[in-house]
Amino acid sequence: MRRQRGRRGAAAGCAVALALVLAGCGEDGYEPAGPFRPLPEGAPPEVGPPTESSPAPSPGDPADPGSGTTAGDPNVVATDLLVPTGLVVLPDGSAVVGERETGRLLHVFPDRSPAQELMVLPGVDTGGDGGLLGLALSPTFDEDGLFYAYVSTATDNRVVRFPLGGTPNPVLTGIPRGEVHNGGGLAFAPDGTLFVGTGDTGNPALAQDPASLGGKVLHVDVFGQPATASGPVYSRGFSDVTAVCPSGDEVGTLYAVDESSAGPDELNELVEGSDHGWPAAGPGTMAPLFEVGNAEGGLGGCTAAGTTVFLGALDGQRVHVVQLDGDGGVSGDPTELISGRYGRLRTVVLDSEGALWVTTSNRDGIGAPAEDDDKVLRILPPSSTGSSPV
Repeated sequence: MRRQRGRRGAAAGCAVALALVLAGCGEDGYEPAGPFRPLPEGAPPEVGPPTESSPAPSPGDPADPGSGTTAGDPNVVATDLLVPTGLVVLPDGSAVVGERETGRLLHVFPDRSPAQELMVLPGVDTGGDGGLLGLALSPTFDEDGLFYAYVSTATDNRVVRFPLGGTPNPVLTGIPRGEVHNGGGLAFAPDGTLFVGTGDTGNPALAQDPASLGGKVLHVDVFGQPATASGPVYSRGFSDVTAVCPSGDEVGTLYAVDESSAGPDELNELVEGSDHGWPAAGPGTMAPLFEVGNAEGGLGGCTAAGTTVFLGALDGQRVHVVQLDGDGGVSGDPTELISGRYGRLRTVVLDSEGALWVTTSNRDGIGAPAEDDDKVLRILPPSSTGSSPV
């Protein structure tokens, strides 16, 4: 048993559903709608030096990114990727996706123009479930053009920042590294501070150890310094925090996904100082908002719009849509999207048009990849004239 917890009852109501519609397809390539001006940052220290066991992949390996022109499926905007994990939407409406297995960053487009390789992060160690695990845009991206990434090296997990083509600058180092449960959640809050989700590396004792950064959600500023006087640990008692997502509304609620091999996966609401009960629940332990059993779980990503949360499921091969009631429970029955259509689904990100970007994870050694896997999907919300057919 993972832990002794009561599950909150569901209130009446309807869960929010999302309809699948055709994505636009430009004939002359993508035309940006906003600024994309990365600026140089100099030459700070690297992520970690490449080694014989984890050399920096050369551009173009293992395959050139596809154009996403899967016949008959305009929801696919890019193909032929290798375990795309981190994804951020740029101000111009396009996106940058990072491959866990190679450290490559690729530029992908909503009109399905050919994806473009941007750079390869050096020194990324992909042993176990490590690698390039999370991406976030600087809160002042329009001015500085900086990306933040959560990556594994041969000795630790860390957060780095860099401009495109520049050398990664360590922001937060020394996060425990293991063969499993390396975390990777990364999200900026509206105030410009950074939340970082970590894993217990297969050693559950780390999760509730106040001296360890493992099995926690950390809260730091853009320089990696604790955001509060109490230190970098914001919440503890997690198995593997694969995603952190703010609600995006005035309430400013913060959610985190905790993926576990020892029990159901969880969607949790984060509160400063909270303990979420792994490996042992005690007085004051916060119960999860929502749990997903193993067959439908393997939660790898989350994104939120107010009280509606979208969860990418690897083993469940679907996106769970959970409507929360604002009082620590779920309103109505959760719904699901694209169940079984694209295999294992990992990262989910909402853009300014309400479209949902989703990455597949079929080439991770567990899935059954199609010939053009892995993919990036973009699923549009219902139109103003009504829902489009799935």
